[in-house]
Amino acid sequence: MARKNRPRLGLAATLGGVIGFFIVSALCGVLAASLMLPAVAFTQATVGTSVSFFEGLPAELEVNAPAQSTKVLASDGQLIASFYAENRIKVSLDQISPYVRQAIVAVEDRRFYEHNGVDTQGIVRALSYNLTGKGRQGASTLTQQYVTNVLNESRISADRGDLVVLSGQKSVGDKVREIKLALELEKRYTKDQILEGYLNIVFFNRDAYGIEAAARYFFSTSAKDLTLPQSALLAGLVNSPSLYNPAVNPELSLSRRNRVLNDMLEQGMIQQAEYDAAIATGVDLKITPARQGCANAVMAVYFCDYVAHLILNNPVYGVSLSERNNFLYRGGLTITTTLDSRLQPVAQAQVDATAGANPDKWGSSMVSIEPGTGRILAMVQNTVYLPEPGKFDTQLNFNVDSKDANGNDLNGAGGFQPGSTMKPFTFAEWLNEGKSITGVVDASRRVYPVGFPWRSSCGKVLGGYSTAQKNAGLGADEDLQNNDLGYYRPMPVNYGLYNSINTATFASAAQLDFCGIQKIVDTVGLHSGLDNAQINMHQLGNLLGAIGVAPLVLANAFATFANDGRYCAPIAIASVTDSSGQQFPAQTSECRAAVKPEVARGVNSVLQDMLKVGSGYWIHPKVYSVAPVAAKTGTNNTNGSTWVVGYTRGIATASFFGDALEGQGRLGRDVVINGNHYKNLDGYMLAGPQWANYMLAVAPLYRTDPFPAPPASMVQTPAPQPKPSTTR
Repeated sequence: MARKNRPRLGLAATLGGVIGFFIVSALCGVLAASLMLPAVAFTQATVGTSVSFFEGLPAELEVNAPAQSTKVLASDGQLIASFYAENRIKVSLDQISPYVRQAIVAVEDRRFYEHNGVDTQGIVRALSYNLTGKGRQGASTLTQQYVTNVLNESRISADRGDLVVLSGQKSVGDKVREIKLALELEKRYTKDQILEGYLNIVFFNRDAYGIEAAARYFFSTSAKDLTLPQSALLAGLVNSPSLYNPAVNPELSLSRRNRVLNDMLEQGMIQQAEYDAAIATGVDLKITPARQGCANAVMAVYFCDYVAHLILNNPVYGVSLSERNNFLYRGGLTITTTLDSRLQPVAQAQVDATAGANPDKWGSSMVSIEPGTGRILAMVQNTVYLPEPGKFDTQLNFNVDSKDANGNDLNGAGGFQPGSTMKPFTFAEWLNEGKSITGVVDASRRVYPVGFPWRSSCGKVLGGYSTAQKNAGLGADEDLQNNDLGYYRPMPVNYGLYNSINTATFASAAQLDFCGIQKIVDTVGLHSGLDNAQINMHQLGNLLGAIGVAPLVLANAFATFANDGRYCAPIAIASVTDSSGQQFPAQTSECRAAVKPEVARGVNSVLQDMLKVGSGYWIHPKVYSVAPVAAKTGTNNTNGSTWVVGYTRGIATASFFGDALEGQGRLGRDVVINGNHYKNLDGYMLAGPQWANYMLAVAPLYRTDPFPAPPASMVQTPAPQPKPSTTR
C-alpha cells in the first residue's frame, strides 16, 4: 500500500478541530444542529489561548514492552507451561500478515499514513455523524488508541489497575493528554513502528492480547499466516471484543467482518475477486484455548510449580513479591529448565501404574538427579494438581521441601521418614574413620542404655536406646529390632548394610564419632523437609531415618556417592531470557568436595551388592543387567513410608511409596494395593519395582560406566555368611 507524505498541520489548526469536536459532541442531542456554527466559531476564538496551554502539557510517554507470556521449557525446548497476566506473544511487523495491517487501518484509521497522530478530517467526519443522529462515533486515530493502551498497560504493570481508563470513560483532560502524547509519539516513531506496537498491545480476548495470541487462539495459526477473512474478522473485533466475539456472537462477528472487507475494497486495498471470495467464507473458527499456569501444564505439573516458586522466591528477579510476580507473569520470559522430556513420561507412567485406582490415597513419587551437575531430570507423583471427580488431588509436591533455605514457601509435602535409606551415611563415616568394608560388628546387641559411652568429639550428649519395660524410668523406644529373626549376631558391616540390619548399623555407630556422622549427613545436603533444619544425628532414632526428608534431597545425597564424593546442589533453571534476548541469572552447578572419593567408592561397592544379594534382591527387573547400579531400600517403623533410592553414574533416583497426605501416620500393614494384599509394606515391594522399571528404561540415556572400585586396603576377606532373608 502506498504511503503518502503526511501533512504537517499547524498546532492551532489541529487544536481548532479538536476543541470543536469536544464542544459540539457535548451539545449533540441537547442543542439543535443549527448551533453547530456558533460552537465552531467559539472554538476558533479559544484556540489562541489553548495553544499555549497545550504546549505546556508534559509529553512523557514510556513505551515499554507490554506484558508478554512467559514460557517454561524442558531442556530440549519442549513446552512445559506458560504463565501470563495477558496472553501475548510479541512479533515484528514483518511477521504479521499484510491483510491484518491493511484491515486494521481500513476500519480503525483510514488516514493513518497521512495524519500526524490526530486526524482533523476524522474529527469533522465524527462531528457530522454525531450531529445527524446516526449514533455516536469517536475520532481517535490508531496512534491515539496506542497511547491509551500504553498508558493503561503502564498502570496495570504498576499494580494500579484501578486507574485504567477505557474509551467511554475518558474525561476532556484524558482526551487532551492523549492527543498531546499522540502528536509527540509520531515525532519519535515511524508509522510502521506505531502500527507494530498497536497490533502487539491491543486486546482481542481475555486469552488473547496482541495479534499473535489472537491468531493462535481463534484460528490455531500464526499472525503471519492469517488469511484475508481471518484478518478482517480480527480487525473488526478490536472495536468491541465482547460484542463481536465470534465464539459467542458469530452473526454479529460475521457482519462486522464483512464491513471491514467492504472498507478494504472501497479503499483499494483488495480487489473485487478477493472481496467476493472472502465474503463467501464463514467464520470458520479453530479455537485453541490458552493454557496458563502449572495447573494447565503440558507435562511435569509439579516440577512446573517448583520452578515457579524458585522464581517467585528469588530476590534477584525483583525486590518485592509483587515485582517477581510481574517478572514471571508479564515478563515475556523463556525459562529453560533442566527437565529431560524423555524421562518425564516414563517416570509418570510408573507412579501411575504403581498406585493404580488407589481409593485409599497412598502416595507414589519419583525424582531424578544427574550426578555431577545436580540437574533435576524428572519429577513425578500420582496425584492431579487441581480437584477432579474421583481423582487423588493435591497441590502439595511430594518430592520437595515445604520451604527453601530462606524460609520461603516451596509448596512441598515436607518430606517422609527415610527409614533405612539413612544407613549408608553412617557406613560412610565408618569408612571415613579408616575402618574396613568387611570389618565385623556385633549385631546381637539390642539395648544401649543411658550412660553408654558413645563418642562425640564436638561435645554433644547422646541418650540411651532401650525399652521402658527393661528400664522403667527412661520412657524410651522399644528394644532395637530387625525385620527378621536370625540376624542378631556378629557380622561384617557391609553384610549388615546391604541386608539392612538395624542392629548392625547401631553396632557400627557405637564405634564411631557421632560428630563425624553429623558432618557426613550435613555435607551431602540432608536436612529436615519441613523447615530445612539440620538432622540431629545425636538423636539415635535418626540413624534409622526418624525425621522427614524430601525425595529430591535424598536422591541428591545419593548422587554424591555416584559422583565420587562431590556434592552438587540441585538445580532446575538452566537459563532465563526475555523477548529481547536479555539474560537473567539462572541456576548453575555448585559443587564441592563432600565425601572422600575412596569412601564414596566403598559405599558404591556395597550398595551394588544390595541389589544382587541383599534387601533389594527381590526387586524385579534386575536393573544391573543393563548398567552398573547401586541402591538402598528403606522402610520406616510404621511401614507407611517405603523407599528405594538408587543410582548409576549418570542418574540418581529416589522412589517413594507410602502415606503422603494422611498425617503421615498410617500403618502400612494389612493393605490392598492394585488388588494385592500386603501384610507389611516394604521398600522392595512397590517403590522397588517402580524404580527398577523406570531405571531400566532410562539409564542407558546417561552414563552407565562402572563405578570406580574402592582401594584394596578397605577390603578384608570376610567370613562366610548365611544367605539373605526372603522378606526384606
